[in-house]
Amino acid sequence: MNENGKVYLIGAGPGAADLITVRGARLLAQADAVLYDALVTDEMLELCPQAEKINVGKRCGRKSAAQLFINRLLVNTARKHRIVVRLKGGDPMLFGRADEELSALDAAGIAYEVVPGITAALAAASAIARPLTKRGVARSVAFFTSSTAPDQPEQASVPDCDTLVQYMGGREAALTAKRLLAQGRKPGTPVVVVENASLPGQRVWHTTLAALLHGLPDADGPVLVMVGEALAARQSATDFNAERLHATGGL
Repeated sequence: MNENGKVYLIGAGPGAADLITVRGARLLAQADAVLYDALVTDEMLELCPQAEKINVGKRCGRKSAAQLFINRLLVNTARKHRIVVRLKGGDPMLFGRADEELSALDAAGIAYEVVPGITAALAAASAIARPLTKRGVARSVAFFTSSTAPDQPEQASVPDCDTLVQYMGGREAALTAKRLLAQGRKPGTPVVVVENASLPGQRVWHTTLAALLHGLPDADGPVLVMVGEALAARQSATDFNAERLHATGGL
């Protein structure tokens, strides 16, 4: 008989506590232990007052838990508790090192389930009221990051899609702009930068690819760099109605 507990990899969503899924919130309320990322807010942790809370967050350029340590801790915690939650910012399956943690659980014979979450790109698009796809303008989207493991080569190119969303892109913004311009993107291509999507400290910058060459202001929170014509300013309702009247001759 397997006496190990079960691990739930849960997406905490982009930051705001009320953007976690209903299933995720229900499991947090039942958890015996929660291993949480650096971007998980105190408000989110209020959803699991009964649980042992273990901070295993990683932030770029800051002292943080090593992934192998997290893997071992996750296995050991599941051997002591019935319900263990691994709470990850955004969605666990996108830039979340989920494969490494699931592999460790597989090797240890521990059952698990993945609960999806709203990834930051979708929250940012909602926050600025700009779709990532747009009829006649953008039919493809790529999520990417330039961050790599120490033993991996630096990413030398950027995906070729109508709309691009770069995660963890604050420090890489100027280099990303340089690469996109070299790949033939227009200097005036709209760029929207969102810091702390969905949180009270959210900040938004509207700029262009040419201006992005000069980099971004310093940011404390996670930054998304969103590039593409779908992010251009939308016509006002007045402009739209005037255009429609001219085209149709009336309502």
